[in-house]
Amino acid sequence: MINRMVVANLRRRPMRSLVSVTAVAIEVVLILMIVGLTEGMIHDQRSRVNGIGADVVVRSGNGSMFAELTGNTLPLAEAAVFARQPGVEAVAPMSFHVSNGISAVGGIDPASFDAVSGGFRFLAGRMFAPGSHEAIEDDLQAAAGRDHVGQTLDMMGQKFRLVGIFEHGMGSRVFIDLGVLNGLAGSPGKAAMFFIKTRPGVSKLSVVNELKALVPADTVQSIDQYLSLFTAREISPALPIFQTVMVGIAVAIGFLVIFLSLYTTVLERTREIGILKSLGASRGYIVRVILRESELLAGSGAAVGIVGAFLLWRTLEHLFPTLSMEMTWTWVGISLAIAMVSSAIGALYPAYRAAGQDAIAALAYE
Repeated sequence: MINRMVVANLRRRPMRSLVSVTAVAIEVVLILMIVGLTEGMIHDQRSRVNGIGADVVVRSGNGSMFAELTGNTLPLAEAAVFARQPGVEAVAPMSFHVSNGISAVGGIDPASFDAVSGGFRFLAGRMFAPGSHEAIEDDLQAAAGRDHVGQTLDMMGQKFRLVGIFEHGMGSRVFIDLGVLNGLAGSPGKAAMFFIKTRPGVSKLSVVNELKALVPADTVQSIDQYLSLFTAREISPALPIFQTVMVGIAVAIGFLVIFLSLYTTVLERTREIGILKSLGASRGYIVRVILRESELLAGSGAAVGIVGAFLLWRTLEHLFPTLSMEMTWTWVGISLAIAMVSSAIGALYPAYRAAGQDAIAALAYE
């Protein structure tokens, strides 16, 4: 009985119902997109670092988790020192430079990088020649820029010939020769990080301890320790605050729209509520009718929002291949719960007002 009444009331006011559903949908889309973008960015960086295949990293001690932001400050000569340690099999220095809208250009020595990573999986072309103005990039960067082997890329004020496209997930999206990058970036003989591969059967921790005797201890970590730092709070203390504020704004939108919708609905249905109470409807029954209506609006809006967020995610993924997003069932469930709870809270006062109306006064209401 209650459900039929609720559906009839919503169908009687289609525009108001549509606005309420849309507001809740926007609330859910905002939550999923904000969290998805921030978590996706972190996950993408973590997976690309992990894809190199190193066991230990030595990085700058400036506190930044992102290799691109550490600066090329470590002497390249340290690579030879690290390589002489008993547990070390290979050392690959890498430097970075942000250039022309490309997130970061990585500089590597192909031989040492291949020794640590096992080499690139080329989908087209080949590795750049050492010391040349040639470049390689991953398939996502190539798709985003519609690049192809043989074309010219403008980076760091220079022209580079794209000679290879590799499968993504290998540290950076674009690579050039380490010496060439350092010369153009004004950091000759420097690196941003060292990726180290340990010998078979050798403990990562023992190699970490060996290297800590050579360089500041806080710059040496096993790859597992390093990757564990890729969280919103570790990368930037302001990032969780930003997420919380934006989610709060989304919740406020859903709360206010549901509140206004049901409040005005209660005012318009004063005589109807009076009739229900004169027929014996209890205060609890009236409250359940209003709350059930808010639940239906919130549930419908949440479903529309989840589908809309998924479609928007896929659209952005197609339009911007390098844009990383992550939608998890955990956050889908959280956004659904937030929508339902905020809508229920928004319906409490209208429900209380409706339940408190006097039947005789309501019947006399014009």
